[in-house]
Amino acid sequence: MTTTVSPARAAGRKPRRRLKANLRSVMPYVICIGAFLLAWQILSGILGAARLPGPINVLVETWDPYISQPFYDDGGTSKGLGWQILISLQRVAVGYGLAAVVGVAIGGFLGMNRFAGKGFDPVIQVLRTVPPLAWFPISLMVFQDANTSAIFVIFITAIWPIIINTAVGIREIPQDYTNVARVLRLRKGAYIRNIVVPATVPYVFTGLRISVGLAWLAIVAAEMLKADGGIGYFIWDAYNAGGDSSSSQIILAILYVGVVGLALDRLVAYVGTLAAKGGN
Repeated sequence: MTTTVSPARAAGRKPRRRLKANLRSVMPYVICIGAFLLAWQILSGILGAARLPGPINVLVETWDPYISQPFYDDGGTSKGLGWQILISLQRVAVGYGLAAVVGVAIGGFLGMNRFAGKGFDPVIQVLRTVPPLAWFPISLMVFQDANTSAIFVIFITAIWPIIINTAVGIREIPQDYTNVARVLRLRKGAYIRNIVVPATVPYVFTGLRISVGLAWLAIVAAEMLKADGGIGYFIWDAYNAGGDSSSSQIILAILYVGVVGLALDRLVAYVGTLAAKGGN
């Protein structure tokens, strides 16, 4: 005996299945984030809200104006967190953009020139281990400007993963590709355009993805030392100002920093995926 399902009934099942699938996909986030917030609130109760504000305290104490009005502007450096994030992003865009262009160019040269790649490797390995803030005093002495110095710190912090990954990507090109290029007698420009670039795109974007996280870390730290506005400046200013809600302001700013950092990472990863598909 077979049972038949009417078209209307079958159509009614599809939204329910879709709803169940959507719920199943978001449940890990709801449960894990909820558990994190609950643990945070419990820890706040143990330590005391004055020492560690819980999520409820942060929400209440920073709602007006930091959450409800992220783009308020009272003049000078008294701006909402939305403006502070944008100020930091402008610095990151300049420093990171310069690092991407220069890093890919240098990495490409070192990857294609084995002699230079081997000779400069110790220099790169030494410089890339220098902490970002160690560059800040030197940049201040050279540029005599806090904003330019912060951009330089981003640049010098972000450039090394790009150089290294680009060079490694070129060195990892299969020998068969190079042999085919020799058989076809491809010119240097055609070889770079048709073989080197498509083969190294995943490596380049791996370096870019690592670098954008380092750039975001560097700007926050640099702005804490000496900057006119920016999310790092906001955090340090809130700490120095003290007050009952300063801890909540700092925690909210840290959450903003984390969310923006995640967004930047996903953006670069998405662009890298598009570039890899275009290369194929």
